[in-house]
Amino acid sequence: MDCRVTLAQTNPTLGNLAANLRDHVERIRAATAAGSQLIVFPELSLTGYFLKDQTVDLALPLGAKELDELATLSKSISIVVGFVERSKDGRIYNSVAFFEDGRVLAVHRKVHLVTYGMFDEQREFAAGEEFRAIESKLGRFGVLICEDAWHVSSGYQHFLNNVDTLLVPSNSPGRGIGGGESDLQSRRTWNTLLESHGRFFQTWVVYANRVGWEDGVVFSGGTRIVDPFGDVACALDGFDAGTLQGRVESRTLERARVMTPLRRDAKPWILAEALKRGLAKDGGA
Repeated sequence: MDCRVTLAQTNPTLGNLAANLRDHVERIRAATAAGSQLIVFPELSLTGYFLKDQTVDLALPLGAKELDELATLSKSISIVVGFVERSKDGRIYNSVAFFEDGRVLAVHRKVHLVTYGMFDEQREFAAGEEFRAIESKLGRFGVLICEDAWHVSSGYQHFLNNVDTLLVPSNSPGRGIGGGESDLQSRRTWNTLLESHGRFFQTWVVYANRVGWEDGVVFSGGTRIVDPFGDVACALDGFDAGTLQGRVESRTLERARVMTPLRRDAKPWILAEALKRGLAKDGGA
């Protein structure tokens, strides 16, 4: 699973699919030339975030020409992209596509749609229903789209899926200025979350967040790679668009799992029994 990874910290043009696709193509070609084997873009990287009435018009079915163009580029580098997906039954999803060897290898649909504060994703999107591992030639991956990562059950499912790397594409705004701290509270919270995922799920964590402004909201960047010990391997801490190249390595992963054998000692059947009891008590709700 050793590979070089480029993370794209982008500032997409809201609703301009053509312009954003051009930016993706340029970044993919640059990452390929730099020797990366994988490039990861943020959540909804092809469209921007606060789409509102544009959501339906920008939704792409699998097989759309824009996705086919990215699939062609994936003959040279594996590609992870955020987009608005239109399913065969007409539902609209906040999705991430994993392209490899000229095709869509897998799609993850955001399960935990955030609908509080400034967010209203359930207004536009249907929710995904599962967390499946992605078997790539580069290793075994799990995807958590932004809010998915805030639910411990999501990461734990990928812990049980025995993934090597968690991919976390995000559109996280910057919030919480002051209190004598040198960084935004939202970024400090994300950093704690990502480092905890790396340490306790014993996996590499690849976090790609966007920057820029939409509807008066600033997105906070902070793109980074966290290793299986919970340490930051590399990061972009500014608020500018850019790219970050790092590595994920099997040797570090194996060492973390041997030194602290959480995976070996896990007892998921105890949790399964507790869930059964809880669901029975709640009437299956």
